[in-house]
Amino acid sequence: MAKKETKKEKSTLDSLPADIPDETKKKLEEIKKKLDKFKDAVVGKFEDYIVGVALMPPSKDEKEKEKINVLVLVDDTDSKKMTKEELKEKLSSIILKMAHDVDKKLSPEVMIISDLWQSCFDAKYDLVQMIALSAPVYDKGMLAAIKICEIHKSMVLKKFEKYIVSYVLAGSLVQGRATPESDIDVFLVIDDTDVKKMTRAELKDKLRAIIIGMGLDAGKMTGIENKLNIQVYILTDFWEFIKEASPVIFTFLRDGIPLYDRGVFMPWKQLLQMGRVKPSSEAIDMFKSTGEQMIQRVKYKLKDIGMEDLFYATLTPSQAALMLFGIPPPTPKETPDVLMDVFVKKEKLLEKEYVEILKDIIKMRKDLEHGTKKDVSGAEIDKLLKDSEKYLNRLNKLFKQIEKVKEEEIVVHNYESVVTVIRDILRLEGVDRVKDLEIIEIFESEVIHKGLIPEKYLRVLKQIVKAKKDYDEKKLLKHDVAKLNKDSRDLLRFLVEYIQRKRGRELEKTKIRVKHGKKFGEVILIGKEAFIIHDIDNEDKDITKATITETGALKDMKESSLEELEKALTAIEIPAKVFIKEPIFEDLKSIFGKDVEVLINY
Repeated sequence: MAKKETKKEKSTLDSLPADIPDETKKKLEEIKKKLDKFKDAVVGKFEDYIVGVALMPPSKDEKEKEKINVLVLVDDTDSKKMTKEELKEKLSSIILKMAHDVDKKLSPEVMIISDLWQSCFDAKYDLVQMIALSAPVYDKGMLAAIKICEIHKSMVLKKFEKYIVSYVLAGSLVQGRATPESDIDVFLVIDDTDVKKMTRAELKDKLRAIIIGMGLDAGKMTGIENKLNIQVYILTDFWEFIKEASPVIFTFLRDGIPLYDRGVFMPWKQLLQMGRVKPSSEAIDMFKSTGEQMIQRVKYKLKDIGMEDLFYATLTPSQAALMLFGIPPPTPKETPDVLMDVFVKKEKLLEKEYVEILKDIIKMRKDLEHGTKKDVSGAEIDKLLKDSEKYLNRLNKLFKQIEKVKEEEIVVHNYESVVTVIRDILRLEGVDRVKDLEIIEIFESEVIHKGLIPEKYLRVLKQIVKAKKDYDEKKLLKHDVAKLNKDSRDLLRFLVEYIQRKRGRELEKTKIRVKHGKKFGEVILIGKEAFIIHDIDNEDKDITKATITETGALKDMKESSLEELEKALTAIEIPAKVFIKEPIFEDLKSIFGKDVEVLINY
């Protein structure tokens, strides 16, 4: 038997609750010492065979209550010299003697893995349920897997028993090649044959998300976290995979151990063993052509790297450099020439060789796109990749050079941006014309002192105004620029959000909310137009548009859309005051019906 890497899990008995009675605690500690001694003896002699040793729950029989029941789980998958019955009998007699040498009350039960799995094949799950209740003393991973699977299975069945047809343990653990780092792989099959209220895909996605969430909960409960790997299949897909001869499903059927089955998994497993589940000729042809398809995919990916990935990896930062310098991004074809004119010839910030790299990459994409070059080799990709990295490293230095040139210009730009936004805020508050020299004073009196904006932003504004003055007088210090730039961005972000909130509140005043029957509608008055939403709770908004006449009535009703409404709302700078005249109420009756009600203060 091949020797497997041992994983010793901490025994449940190693961490006894602090609040248990002293007498019980003392008794458990004595049992633990005996179990440790017994475990060391058994593992020392049969380490290659022993999968786990665990303390089992006490017997319900009064005569047997004094016995200390111990499970010894034995791997018999590689046993060739004797039958499993002979192996079990031989190990049982030796292990019983070892137990009695420690304490006559120790009552070991030797269980071989093939018998445990056979009980699952026979739909007798009491053995795995019993193991789930045990306290591991020694474990190579199997006891932990059974424990977390049983808890997770119970959680899933309690909530979704109607849909779950199979819960199967699979993967390296049941194939006899697991390591301490191996995942615990489980497969669930969901019955989707009677789904009416949602699509099969929706059922699978909905249940899958909840089932995986339960797996995380089970991991926390057992302390076996980030180990449970859950795959969820719907029954119709499962059947299609079998017909298509999916290797994953064949392995799943061949090696899987059902911890719960309603007559789906085991019949297919037995048919596979009988040789009755065979791939179709179409499936064989499909798998036969897979190799060629994969090679074509590799070629396509190489072509895609040369045609798209490296192209955008170098082009986009190049355009960003031009944008940072204040030049609108040119077309891809024009970008190398603009880089050459601005940064190489005029500003002397970049060397010509780097522009040539960008030209080569753009040419490669063009040749592949137009078909003048059919394929691209790995060697060509390697060269382009190295050149791209060299180009991007140089571009990073270029960004720093540009930032140095643009630092002082940024101060002016920030000043102008902040002043423009503050003028917009003052207009919202009813102040139309403000001189630059007065802007701090009026902003302070009309906005700050009224508690509309926190005073700390006034201090930032004063710093920005002072920085502009220092810039004009050539007194601006370099170390002040970075901080001012950050403060300006924070101020601008806050001021823009303030304007948006203010506009939002003003827009709410232009809405008429109505109730008609069991539905709610809305009329939004924007200038000389009115947009009518007939049912605001309906995802597919039914929207119409009308013209507001001088008398306040609605005319020229026609279909509109959510996009047209959003465009109209975006175009408004400051919503005008809205006055509702009597004719509109008559129009509401014709639009929504005579039972229409207007909601106030909603």
